[in-house]
Amino acid sequence: MASDASAPVPVPAAAAGQPVPKRRGSYNCGRCGLPKKGHVCSVPGPASANGGGGGAKAGEPTQPPPQQQNKPRRALQFDDPAVKVEEEEEEAVVVVVDAVPVSMAPPQPQPPLPPPPAPPAVAGRKRPRVEVVHVDEEEVGEGEAEEEDSGPERVDLGAGRRAPGEVLVEVLRRMAPRGVAAAAGVSREWRECARRVWRGAEEVRLRANSVRPVGALMARCPALARLVLRMDSDVDATMLACIAFSCPNLQSLDISMANNAVNRISGDELSRFVSEKRSLSVLKLDSCSSLGFLNISSSSLSTLWLSGLCSLTKAVMNCPNLNELSLDFPKQNNDSTDLVALMDSLGRTCPNLRNMHISSIHLCNEAVFALESANLRGLCMLSLVLGTKITDAAVASIVRSFASLELLDLSGSSITDNGLGMICNAFPDTLTRLLMALCPNITSSGVQVAAAQLPLLRLMDCGKSICAKPQPEDGRSYFGELTGGIKFCSKLPIQKKQQPSYQKLIIKHSNLKKLSLWGCSAIDALYVNCPELVDLNLNSCMNLHPERLLIQCPKLKDVHVNGCRDMLIGAIRNQVLNEFAAAEPRLPCKRLADGSKRVHVPHFMMEQLEEPEKWGRPRKSQCTVHLN
Repeated sequence: MASDASAPVPVPAAAAGQPVPKRRGSYNCGRCGLPKKGHVCSVPGPASANGGGGGAKAGEPTQPPPQQQNKPRRALQFDDPAVKVEEEEEEAVVVVVDAVPVSMAPPQPQPPLPPPPAPPAVAGRKRPRVEVVHVDEEEVGEGEAEEEDSGPERVDLGAGRRAPGEVLVEVLRRMAPRGVAAAAGVSREWRECARRVWRGAEEVRLRANSVRPVGALMARCPALARLVLRMDSDVDATMLACIAFSCPNLQSLDISMANNAVNRISGDELSRFVSEKRSLSVLKLDSCSSLGFLNISSSSLSTLWLSGLCSLTKAVMNCPNLNELSLDFPKQNNDSTDLVALMDSLGRTCPNLRNMHISSIHLCNEAVFALESANLRGLCMLSLVLGTKITDAAVASIVRSFASLELLDLSGSSITDNGLGMICNAFPDTLTRLLMALCPNITSSGVQVAAAQLPLLRLMDCGKSICAKPQPEDGRSYFGELTGGIKFCSKLPIQKKQQPSYQKLIIKHSNLKKLSLWGCSAIDALYVNCPELVDLNLNSCMNLHPERLLIQCPKLKDVHVNGCRDMLIGAIRNQVLNEFAAAEPRLPCKRLADGSKRVHVPHFMMEQLEEPEKWGRPRKSQCTVHLN
């Protein structure tokens, strides 16, 4: 019968004397996979060989059993496949011959499905617990970063003392790279803190003697954005290649030379480096005498400082976002750089230039006129240093070209008091810093006019400008005898010392904070009344008389008097430090309430009176007199 055919195959009993393990069948139907409880299977069972006979007849060959078919699974299956396989191996095997797929079976009303029972536990195995949590990608990234940066909670400091790891990391961040590398060798916890410092470092200042330590350090700093190097050895293209490979997100690079080191970077190598580093915004290089030419093209570069330039055959800077430019040429007469062409091209290639500094002894009026044609209306800082050929005509061109200069540096030029007057009339509302050191044609009258007509001025440098010049002496003659005759001879100039002309200077300003008069040997009388002045430089003012000096600056903090006479230094100390002022007498007396009689105050009351004065009195700012 069909029922007999579908019955499970009996399993032979175990050997005598051995316990028979208890076996359980499956809770689901062997035909359709539904739970057996309250279930009537609609899938027909396997038919017999004779169409429902009791068994096989004698003499007929027995048909081989059909191949086992995979049972259909429900859409929601909570059974573990591995556990299910082991359970099926233990239970009886059910053979289905004429099974019909569930999807093709005739639809019949099914009772509601009860919640599926939990599968039987398997000895020696625990079912894993799975939790579904929604996590954003940003949170995953933050979690990974926190996991990477997480260091030891407590760090051993020695002698049984421990400190939080965050405290040690903050201490290591304030140390030099050499100190951080040494701290990494203390222990494993210290090494983890040092790794956190390297991974999170955004700026590194390093002094090295070769490329190797620089490359080893940058490999530990994936987030490095600003690098400052001071090299004791020669630098070439290998250094640029190492930086370009190890620092993909570098934004600022500063390389300076020390101990007579030579910068061997050529113009081609520098141009290639700048064009490849698309994130580079600040570039500062020292001793650029080997460039030969300058051809820089970058859309991200905003600051460019090049010092030690010499004989540039070509100077092209195609940087539309460049804000600050500094070119420093050495004091060499054989320099063949065409500054006029350089100034003329800046207006086309760097239209957003705001700060410009050029130092060269070949600066002249023609270069300033070319700068006027460049039409850089947004320029705020202009520094043209060591241009001995710059005169008042160049000052007139500057006044016409720029209307909002905040800093003007014409140190080393040949401008006069008339040029200073034009500057004061053009920039009374914007100019805050004026530097005119090493200008021999400026007098104390021009300096006084500049201080009076520039109310926003905060810095003024007139060093080595007001110098003592000997007055030309009238030619005198005397008669002398030579070989029995009389001959007219001019008097030698060294026979009588010429007297220089001295000047007096009066500076009265309400916003001036720094005043530099170093090397002004022609000043013999000085009066300074600046309530906000904090720094005064009087180095090498040898002819300044102590009796004709008056300093009224209550906020003065630093006074430089190197090279001055001892009497002048004493007078300055007396005025700024008030060393010889007598202290106010403290009388231990007190009047009664009616004011009739003065009595002596006891000693314990004197201490009580002095204590609030000690803590409540505002402390006067101390001024320092620098002798060196």
